[in-house]
Amino acid sequence: QVHLVESGGGLVQAGGSLRLSCAASGRAEILRSMTWRRQAPGKEREFVADIAWRGDKTSYADSVKGRFTIFRDNAKNTVYLQMNSLKPEDTGVYYCGGALIGGVYGYWGQGTQVTVSS
Repeated sequence: QVHLVESGGGLVQAGGSLRLSCAASGRAEILRSMTWRRQAPGKEREFVADIAWRGDKTSYADSVKGRFTIFRDNAKNTVYLQMNSLKPEDTGVYYCGGALIGGVYGYWGQGTQVTVSS
C-alpha cells in the first residue's frame, strides 16, 4: 500500500505563488506516475498535472501551462507542484494521486485547500 499526504496549501493573493508537496510513504517504489488534480466548489475534480515517477515526462492542463510546474524528489518520495501567477479560478482543493503500472490512479491524499483572493 501507498500513503499520500499533501501539504502547502493556504490563502494567497492573485499573482502570488504557492508550492504544494505530496509525500509518499509505504511501498512508494511501486508507483509509476503521480498526478495533481483539483476540485473547486460545485465542480468536478479536474486534471492539473502529472509526472512519471522515473524519467522526465510531464503533462499539464492548458489552464495552468506556463504557470505551474510539477517536479519530484525521488530521494524524498515527494512530488511538488510549484504554482506561480495564481488566479482566483485556481481556488480549490488540490489532491495528489499515485498510479501503478497501467496508469490507473488508485492512491489519493486527503487534499489541501488553495484559496486565491482577487
